[in-house]
Amino acid sequence: MSFMSCSFLTLKRYLLLGGLCLLMVGCLFGKDQTIRGVLRGEHVWQGEVYVAEDVVLEEDVRLTILPGTRVRFLPAEADGGGWIEHPHFPGNELIIKGQVHAVGTAEKPIIFEAVDSSASAGFWGAINLVGSPEAIFEYCVFRQADSAVHSWDSQVYIEQSLFEDNLVGIRFNASEILIEHNLLRNNHTAVRFHFGSPVICENEFADNAVNLFVTSHPRDYHIENNTFGSPLEYNVVFGEEVPEDVSLLRNYWIKETPSTLIDSFYDGRRSPYLGKVVFEPQRTTPSSQAGLSWTP
Repeated sequence: MSFMSCSFLTLKRYLLLGGLCLLMVGCLFGKDQTIRGVLRGEHVWQGEVYVAEDVVLEEDVRLTILPGTRVRFLPAEADGGGWIEHPHFPGNELIIKGQVHAVGTAEKPIIFEAVDSSASAGFWGAINLVGSPEAIFEYCVFRQADSAVHSWDSQVYIEQSLFEDNLVGIRFNASEILIEHNLLRNNHTAVRFHFGSPVICENEFADNAVNLFVTSHPRDYHIENNTFGSPLEYNVVFGEEVPEDVSLLRNYWIKETPSTLIDSFYDGRRSPYLGKVVFEPQRTTPSSQAGLSWTP
């Protein structure tokens, strides 16, 4: 297995972030803006931003979302509207082909949510990254989505963020993605991926139906020092295109004996054409760095 370390990727992310800040000069949205259609060029969002339909941010876009911004998704049109075929989802989406820099603070996180606070998971579609060269999310909250962050062939950094009450928290395909120091709770599936080169370290998973769903041929992955809480259904599920074993060493599994832990894997122990989860050695105590450093 080959992979870059968490610390190397974090350093790389900060270098990229610095470059983006130097370039940021664009169109500043004030409070209570409603966005539609296709966006190009430089944009800065703050205050309340309402997504009224599928919004496409083209390849030349550099979007910066300032701390404390609430991005709120309105109901989809009655006729369904927008795109729903894969890699899109029902509900309004931000379809980002360019760069996005969404870095909040512990005091002022950036929130992506339904306009209706009582709406259930799946109310809106996704932050849908399609060939994005750089997508940075830090101190963000994502709730009530079909697939809160979906990435295809993109470079993505997700840190210090909360994913809750989504059908899928983080979903990706053929992407280079760093997922570090996040809390994923009360989702149907916390993380789901197809191919890709993920680094998934120091996260906390709690009260999800499924913590990790690997759908096809994982490669160049690094998944360790996470705290996996007891799931409602499975800790790990393999799709039909995972004939190889998957290494999940040095993670902490809450309140699980070896026998009950194995029972929480849907892998080659249940279906002989699948690979197996390799989980030993496992951590005997949780990492002190796992999860958020702040309280949402």
